[in-house]
Amino acid sequence: MRVKICGITNSEDAQDAVALGADALGFVFAKSSRRVTKERAKDIIEHLPPFVSPVGVFVDEAVEAIKGICNFCSIHTVQLHGNEDPLCVYDLKGYTIVKAFRIREEGDLEPLANYKPHAFLLDSYVKGVMGGTGVPFKWEIARQAHKYGTVILSGGLTPENVREAIHIVQPYAVDVSSGVESSPGKKDKVLMKRFIMNAKFRDD
Repeated sequence: MRVKICGITNSEDAQDAVALGADALGFVFAKSSRRVTKERAKDIIEHLPPFVSPVGVFVDEAVEAIKGICNFCSIHTVQLHGNEDPLCVYDLKGYTIVKAFRIREEGDLEPLANYKPHAFLLDSYVKGVMGGTGVPFKWEIARQAHKYGTVILSGGLTPENVREAIHIVQPYAVDVSSGVESSPGKKDKVLMKRFIMNAKFRDD
């Protein structure tokens, strides 16, 4: 199971996450308590070892702005976490694209049919908040999303529930932010270790 630790804001958390086995690190460039500047992200990314994927997280950002930040930071994977239309995915051809959708009910999966990203990230719906809410949704709904493409599960995951979530959904990867934090933007090394161990080394 692949694990992405999202909302990285400093080098210490990045290095701890990598040492503990994280496969990808998310850098938020949208309005958020976990937002980083492109300069800070670039500095952190330059010190990452090989085979760890940095992911740029954007919310309704202009395509040219996304390209500019990604090129500056050497980011090749883009996570679109807003209300971007299918054309945005097409316009970012050349990047690995993860399109996020916030889920409340089964009908929220229907728009996935209009998109052709490399993977879909399914997050919880909380009014007025685009991500990092710490609130889970009904994982049985996420299981139905496999018919649309590759599924990455997010939304309210913690060290305590990630095994059950993976068992139910069988996603390609899991994505966590607030579930491994001591405060917004500051990761907890013990929580990250428990989350990654529970995600990667399961009995089922």
